[in-house]
Amino acid sequence: MAYSAEVVQRARARLAQAKADRESENNSHLAQAYRQVPRLKEIDMLLCQTMALAAKAVFSENGDAQAAMEKARQTNLALQQERAALVKFHFEEGYLDDTPICTHCGGSGYIGTTMCECLAELCRQEQKKELSLLTGGRESFSQFRLDYYSDVYDAKYGASVRTVMELNLKRCRTYAATFAPSSGNLLFVGGTGVGKTFLAACIARTVADRGYSVAYETAGRLFTKLERAKFSSDENARKEAEKLYTADLLIIDDLGTEMPGQFVNAALYSLLNDRLLDSKPMVITTNLNVDEAGQRYSPQIASRLYGNFTRLTFLGEDIRVMKNRGLL
Repeated sequence: MAYSAEVVQRARARLAQAKADRESENNSHLAQAYRQVPRLKEIDMLLCQTMALAAKAVFSENGDAQAAMEKARQTNLALQQERAALVKFHFEEGYLDDTPICTHCGGSGYIGTTMCECLAELCRQEQKKELSLLTGGRESFSQFRLDYYSDVYDAKYGASVRTVMELNLKRCRTYAATFAPSSGNLLFVGGTGVGKTFLAACIARTVADRGYSVAYETAGRLFTKLERAKFSSDENARKEAEKLYTADLLIIDDLGTEMPGQFVNAALYSLLNDRLLDSKPMVITTNLNVDEAGQRYSPQIASRLYGNFTRLTFLGEDIRVMKNRGLL
């Protein structure tokens, strides 16, 4: 799963700090134990000596190496038994355990070239923090209020607005819960304040919780990042733009609210086309219908938006306006 370099870097820094904290705690406990029971320090020094003597015997040309090894083993065993008895008598269980922060990778974060689960979990946490800053909250599907939508039958849609939105909610839940690199693309189309951004943020959070990398941007911020990456030598800007192409899921919120221009058209076409060719899923929210998208951008972009995305139509009144009027 393609976590951004920044997310991995922050996760590795946290793991390194946790490893250092664990080692510091272990060293502190051992120093305290040596002060309280000096014999423990003597035993540990003798254990090191017996191991060194055994190693020396193996490479020695004089004497019986096997006998020397056996004598060292017996001495080592007796010392370990004495040490265990002292530790059990003087300290609570686990006080002198020196287990690493992770028993699988030892705290390195990798098993061979594969990321260990301990580091992967920290990556997930860091990505969730990043998404919380971008989405501005902790949206969840359980908080989506269907009672905000009218349950009156609408002949235009063959159902009530609430029924349509309930189906949208189910589709979004399923998409997020079963997300995979082959999940395809969703296009949320509808007016302002009808829940598009909220459900997009719910998808982002759920997919990130499942360990996939998610890039979430408003349209205005997205094109600002792409422009900075193209026309400046800022390495951080380049990395930020790269995430938009490589993340397992890209979410673009409020497409059509950005300032229009030739750069926006070219950048949007490139981003859409590259991710479609790489079969990398996207979720896009917009107020634009197909004709408006074609007029604002280009027929090629409109074709990709409405030909390669599953469209979910969002209905209802502006919830924010209704709240301000005290209607909810």
